[in-house]
Amino acid sequence: MLNDDLIDDDPLRFPLSTAYTFDRNECDNIISKVKFNNITASEKRLVKVFEDLNKLTDMQRVAITPEYLDLKLEELSLKYEFEQKKQEEKEEQQAIKEQMREEARALKELEKAKEKVEKEEKHFSQAIEKMNQQLQKANSEEQQKLLDKLRELEAQLELTKRNKEDVINRVQNTRAGYVYIISNIGSFGDSVYKIGMTRRLEPLERVKELGDASVPFTFDVHAMIFSEDAPALESALHRALSDKKVNKVNDRKEFFRVDLKEIEELVKRNHNKTVEFTKLAEAEEFRKSVEMTNHSLHSVS
Repeated sequence: MLNDDLIDDDPLRFPLSTAYTFDRNECDNIISKVKFNNITASEKRLVKVFEDLNKLTDMQRVAITPEYLDLKLEELSLKYEFEQKKQEEKEEQQAIKEQMREEARALKELEKAKEKVEKEEKHFSQAIEKMNQQLQKANSEEQQKLLDKLRELEAQLELTKRNKEDVINRVQNTRAGYVYIISNIGSFGDSVYKIGMTRRLEPLERVKELGDASVPFTFDVHAMIFSEDAPALESALHRALSDKKVNKVNDRKEFFRVDLKEIEELVKRNHNKTVEFTKLAEAEEFRKSVEMTNHSLHSVS
C-alpha cells in the first residue's frame, strides 16, 4: 500500500497510480514465476522493486510501506511452498514409476532365468534317461565310460536343480536382492557413496544403468551384498547414515558423504555374512580425463 499522506498534485511528478500499477504487476509477475529452486532470487527481486519504487516517489514523500512488502514476501513464500509440494509429488511419482520399472525388469529377468534352468533340467533328465538305456545295452568295456558320463550328467542335473530352487525362491521372495555401495569420484567427488538396492539377478546391470548419460562418468562398485531382505538392510544403512546425507531435504536421494570404513562396519553389524569391500575407486574414465586435460595444458604452455 502507498503512504500518500503528503500527495502533491503537481502533474510533473511521478504519477502515483502508475507506481502502484507497476508495483502490483511486477510483484504478481515475480510471485507467479517462483519455482521450487529460485526462492532466494525471487525474494531479492521483490525487495528491489520495493526499493526502486520508493526511490522514484521519494521527492513526493510517498512510499510503499514495509508492511506491504512483508505481505508480498509472505505471498511469495506461500507460492514457493506450493511449488515445493508440487515438485516433491512429481519426484515421488517419478521414483514410484522407476521402482515399478525396476521391479518389472527384475521379474522379467527372474522369469527368463527360471525358463532357462527348467529347460536345462529337462535336457539333463532326458540325457540321463538316454544314458541309462545305453548302459543296459553296453558291454563291460563301454559301461565304465558311460558310467563316468552318467555321473557328470547327474552332477550337472543336481546343480541345475539347485539353481532352479534359488531362482524360484527369488521369484517368490520379493524382498531378496542386492544392496550396492558405489561411488563416482568424477561426478560427485571423494568420499561420496550411493547406497541402493536391486532385485536383478545381474545387479551390475543396474549399476551400469545408473552411470548412463545423466552423469559424466561411470560408477565404481565397492560392495555388492546379497540379502534375503535387501530393503531392510538398505533402510538400516540409510537410517544409520542419515546425518551424512548429501541431500538432507530429499530422502529419495541415496548419496552419503562418509568414510567407506564406516559403511563397512555398518554392513557387518547389520548383515550376517562376510562381505568383500573394494577400497580403491578405479575411476578409470575420470583419471584418464584428468590426465588428458593436464597433458593439453602442458602442451599449450
